[in-house]
Amino acid sequence: MKSATGAGAATCGSVCPLLAPARGARASPCQDPEAASCNGGSAVKGDKGPKGKGDEPERGNWSGKAEFILSCLGYAIGIGNVWRFPYLCYRNGGGAFLVPYLLMLFLCGIPLFFMETALGQFASTGCITIFRICPLFKGAGFAILVVNFLCTMYYNVIISYPLYFLAMTFRSTLPWVECDNPWNTAACMKLGEKEDGIEMNLTRRTKTPADEFFHNGILEISGSIGEPGGLVWPLVLCDALSWIALFLCIMNGVKSVGKVVYFTATFPFVILFVLLVRGVTLPGAVDGILFYISPQWEQLTNLKVWADAAIQIFFSLGPGWGGIVNMASYNEFKNDNKWDSVLVPVMNCGTSIFAGFVVFSVLGFMSHQTGVPVSTVATGGPGLAFVTYPEAITMLPWPHLWAFLFFVMLYLLGMDSCFVQIEAIISSVTDEFIILRKHKRLVTFCSCCAMFLGSLSCVTNGGMYMLQLLDWYSASISVILICIVEVVIVGWIYGCENFVRDVEFMIGKKVSLWWKLCWKYITPIILTFIFITTIAFNTPVSYNNIQYPKWAISLGWMSAAASMVWIPIYILYKIKITPGTWRKKLLSNLQPTEEWGPESPENRREWELQKSKKNTS
Repeated sequence: MKSATGAGAATCGSVCPLLAPARGARASPCQDPEAASCNGGSAVKGDKGPKGKGDEPERGNWSGKAEFILSCLGYAIGIGNVWRFPYLCYRNGGGAFLVPYLLMLFLCGIPLFFMETALGQFASTGCITIFRICPLFKGAGFAILVVNFLCTMYYNVIISYPLYFLAMTFRSTLPWVECDNPWNTAACMKLGEKEDGIEMNLTRRTKTPADEFFHNGILEISGSIGEPGGLVWPLVLCDALSWIALFLCIMNGVKSVGKVVYFTATFPFVILFVLLVRGVTLPGAVDGILFYISPQWEQLTNLKVWADAAIQIFFSLGPGWGGIVNMASYNEFKNDNKWDSVLVPVMNCGTSIFAGFVVFSVLGFMSHQTGVPVSTVATGGPGLAFVTYPEAITMLPWPHLWAFLFFVMLYLLGMDSCFVQIEAIISSVTDEFIILRKHKRLVTFCSCCAMFLGSLSCVTNGGMYMLQLLDWYSASISVILICIVEVVIVGWIYGCENFVRDVEFMIGKKVSLWWKLCWKYITPIILTFIFITTIAFNTPVSYNNIQYPKWAISLGWMSAAASMVWIPIYILYKIKITPGTWRKKLLSNLQPTEEWGPESPENRREWELQKSKKNTS
């Protein structure tokens, strides 16, 4: 990339707000003698930072760069790459969908990933204390904490489903093959079978054995969210086992996570490759793949296609959740995170496309075997992972083997994402309250217990409705808003030029004009587009064509507000406790605190020296 050595002054000046002087001026950039310099200066005394930690234990670091890369890959590449992207791609124009998808990757996904890794690595701190860069918006850090708590709570229930399926693969006959089980109803009919001359058509009138096994056998699902029923004890057991496994993997922080990801982040790729090789050798596989990738160029004129591409990139990579910031905070300070931040998003994108071939090759075979069109059997979300694909597996030779591999892959994909989200919660708390750092294992245990108790609402007879409600509302808008706050801080409040200066000091290389343009203009515009379209295209939540009552929808919006409300609350709190005029209150809280900067005293001294040289040049 082309380096820019002085272009930043015109493009990315520090803005407080819109009153920054020429570069190198001695006066305060905010033109206020009461406010501190915007050029990396300090105005607010915040939490105790690198100076004076006393005898508190160190945060630690990754043992090597590979651990960071694998953790990022495990975090970004999750179940959604398998059950959401392939369906989204075929529904939005097949191969044509890759045009907006790749554009959004390079205009929004990669710049956000680079920005968050740079923030975390530079300050070596979690997603609450990272807002020392602009204390007025520290509430966004607490919002991240709430979002992670709510989402990890129900996400672990999702990854407990594969555990149940795995246990069933050890039975002599897979229980979702036939319609003669206790949970089956009169509506059960194998895909492609005919009854009284009428072919099964996947309507409400008939259900496949896999559908009834998942909904009646595993979930024991009730009629609506208004019928919560009791706990489904086999699911409670799977949920508990999953939480125990997660705790054992993360109880020593990055020391244990860094070792576990060598297996959990790589083995799913092996299984995906094996499943692809098996899939493409099946009759009808080519038809399924062509159905997946055949471009429908006319779809590019549809605004919703572009919105879906932007939303998929955004939620697949996971900026705004604190996970990227937290993982990068354990890097060595001088690590060149720029290319890490390109590698991980590109591999995530490639894995999504690759997973589409895995899924649609088998769906093509399923269509070939049953005579049912691919468009009929193709679904997205839990229906693909826990109904359609398991149904297709039963038609293969050695179905137990393929089912075992598929559900191991799903579990590991979900587990990696949970690692990072839980570690983001723990690190945020122990960085904010350093006294807890010596009790980190206890904090981890208590957090896992609290989230397990919360997840019990999703393992009742009506639990799937609650899970769908939380998934629909709790993070969809909140995380986008958090990212908008982050890019506004970096590009306009702290100042893009100051941020670029810090990144260049950290990695020892120039940052090109491209990144500056993205952080200040392009990415904020795209995030605003995502925010608006998410609201505009929002539809009331439903599950299996069952509509939710108004009180449930209100509950969903309350789960979204539970995180977002921390941003305005903390703004009001900071303004209230800061002395001085309203202008001074605002300007002083828009400046970084004294503790903002590199954690290492040696790196901090070098950074302060570099700032002073640039300010006097």
